[in-house]
Amino acid sequence: MTLTTVVGSSGSGKTTFLNDVHKSHKCTYIRQYHAMRPYIPVTKIPNFDPTKLPYWDIYVREGTADKIKVGGTMAGEFTAGLSGGQRKILLFELICQRTADQSELLIALDEPFAGVTDDFVPYVVERLNYLKKRHNIILVTNDHIDTLTQMADNTLTVSAWDRSTVKINDTDKVDRERAIFALSLGDEYNFDSTHEDLRFFWDCEVSSNAALLGVFIFSLVTHILFIVTFWDSDSDLAALVLVAGGIIAYFCVQPYLLSLVGWRNAMEEEAEALMHSSKGLNRSLKSLLTVLIVFLVAWAEFGVVNLVIDGLSNIKFWLAMFADSASMTFPFICLGIYTKLDFQTVQILGSLPFLMMIFFSTTFSPGSGVEVVKELRYLFARFYFWCMIPDVQDDMEGCPDENLLELYLVLSSLVGLSLFLVTQVISRFKKNSEATKLVQLKEAMEDEEFHQLQVELYGEKALRRLNGMGSSAHSSVSGALPPKVEDC
Repeated sequence: MTLTTVVGSSGSGKTTFLNDVHKSHKCTYIRQYHAMRPYIPVTKIPNFDPTKLPYWDIYVREGTADKIKVGGTMAGEFTAGLSGGQRKILLFELICQRTADQSELLIALDEPFAGVTDDFVPYVVERLNYLKKRHNIILVTNDHIDTLTQMADNTLTVSAWDRSTVKINDTDKVDRERAIFALSLGDEYNFDSTHEDLRFFWDCEVSSNAALLGVFIFSLVTHILFIVTFWDSDSDLAALVLVAGGIIAYFCVQPYLLSLVGWRNAMEEEAEALMHSSKGLNRSLKSLLTVLIVFLVAWAEFGVVNLVIDGLSNIKFWLAMFADSASMTFPFICLGIYTKLDFQTVQILGSLPFLMMIFFSTTFSPGSGVEVVKELRYLFARFYFWCMIPDVQDDMEGCPDENLLELYLVLSSLVGLSLFLVTQVISRFKKNSEATKLVQLKEAMEDEEFHQLQVELYGEKALRRLNGMGSSAHSSVSGALPPKVEDC
C-alpha cells in the first residue's frame, strides 16, 4: 500500500486539498484538531481496547482508568480528561483497531503530529507503518517532514500561487481536480450498528452527560419559584399564569437546544474517525432524547400550573402546552441536528418561531393587527391554545369549532417541521444532481493520462487489484461519489 504526503507552505491549501479528497471519496479522516464530545468515557467506546494506548497504564495504576473521558472543551463546557495530544493518539489507535480486519481503505490524516510531543512521535510513526501495511494513506504535514518524507511513497506539493494545479513527485504540474479524483480510490469501511452503539449512546448522552442534570436542576429551581410566585392565583388570571409557565418551559430546554450544533459537529467528526458506526442512528437517538426532554418539561409545566390555579386540569391543556412547546423547539432540533448551519444561524432561525408567535398569533392582543397579516394566527399553536382557555376564548377572534381545536392545535405545531422536511427533500434532489455531475466529471477525466497518474500514485498491481474486486466501492467511478449523509 502507499503513503502520500501533501506538503506546501502555510496557507497554500494543504488542508483544503485533503478536505476535497475526503468529500470526493468515502474515507476515514482524522482532522488536525479533531472534535469529540468531551464527556465520552474512553472505556465505553464500542469495540475499542484502551489498554493499547501508550499512557493507559498510568491511569490503571492510579485506579482511575474507568473514569477517564475524552476531555477537552465544547460549547463552553470543560471536562477533565485526555490532553489534545492524547486524543490524537486515541484516534490513531482507534482507527488501527477498527480497520484491522479490512484492507484497501483510504485513510486521510491532517497533521498527524500536531499536538503530539516528541516522545510520542515513534508511536505515531509505528502506527502509520502499521496502517500502511493494509491501507492507502494520504496525509498533510508541517512537522517532522524528513521523517514522513522517508516513509512516503509519493509527495504531492500544493502552491499558494497556483491553486488550480499540484505537483506529484517529479511529474509536471497536474490539474488539481484530476489529482483529487486519482487519489480517491479504495474500499469503504464497513461496520454494522449493533446493540453496543445503543449502549454507547446511553453511556455518553444520558449517564455521562452533565447537560441533562443541568436541565433538571434549572427546571426544578424555576418551577419551584413559579409555584411560590403564582400560588393561589385567581382563575381570571389564567392567561397570565400560562404565559409565565410557557416562557419558563421554553427557557428550561433552550440551553440544551443550543448545544445541539456543537453536538452535531463533534458527532460527525467522530464518525469520520470511526468512533461509531452511523451518523443517522446518532441523529435519530439524539432527536428522540430531545423530544423526550420537551415532553417531560411540558408535564412539569402542566403540573405546576394546576398547583397554582384551578380549571386547567383537563388533559387537553397538557396537549396544548406540549404542542405550543413543540412548535417553538422542533425547529431547533431540525436545524441543530440535521443541517450544516453554524451556531449563530441556528440560534437566529430557531428563535424565529418564538418571535413570530408573539408578533402574529394575536393571542396577546385578540382582534388586533393589520388585515391579511393577522390571518397568520392560524399557523400558531398558541392561538388554538388560547381558544381553549375559559374566560379568554370569548375574546379571541376566529376560533374554530371546539371539536376541531385539538386537531388544529396538533397540525399547527407541526408547521415548522413540515417546512423543514420540504426543504430537505429539495436539498436531497440537489445533492443527487451534484453527485451525478461529479460522476460525469470523473468519467470525462478518465483517459490515458488519468490512468498513468493513478499508476504513479498506487502502482499497476494495486490499481488492478482495486478495480478488479467486483465491488462498486472499488470502481474508479464509484470512488468519486460523495459520502452518504447518514453514514460515517
